[in-house]
Amino acid sequence: MKNKKWIALAAAVVLAVTALPMTVFAAKKDKEEEKLSKVTLNEVAHSIFYAPQYVAIEEGYFAEEGLDLTLVTGFGADKTMTAVISGEADIGFMGAEASVYAYQEGATDPVVNFAQLTQRAGNFLVAREEMPDFKWEDLKGKKVLGGRKGGVHISM
Repeated sequence: MKNKKWIALAAAVVLAVTALPMTVFAAKKDKEEEKLSKVTLNEVAHSIFYAPQYVAIEEGYFAEEGLDLTLVTGFGADKTMTAVISGEADIGFMGAEASVYAYQEGATDPVVNFAQLTQRAGNFLVAREEMPDFKWEDLKGKKVLGGRKGGVHISM
């Protein structure tokens, strides 16, 4: 009977000693997660031009700065702007024209724009047929469809 008490006491001590560090680490992790500000970023499209952003997310740079970033793809400036206006997203990554359109439609709380985040336009001109000696003048009198679904369409 005496041995059973010692075994029970020893088991309790072992459990307490091994459980204590686990609770300390769990508490530390919870405190770190509490410090992070939750931010939802809605990008207009998933694009190679946003590669630095994707790397920063994967490498944990946003978390290092105190942000718990959730990335959502809106698949169009209209949907991204709707997400920002409705409060579904905190930040919308899209062209500034979406906020101009929202303002023209009577938005009473216009969004704030930051310009030139990518420094280069992500536009490409493609043709149905090969044009090895292409010149911009070749577009005169032609119909050009610009943009993507949900984006701004430009005809020349």
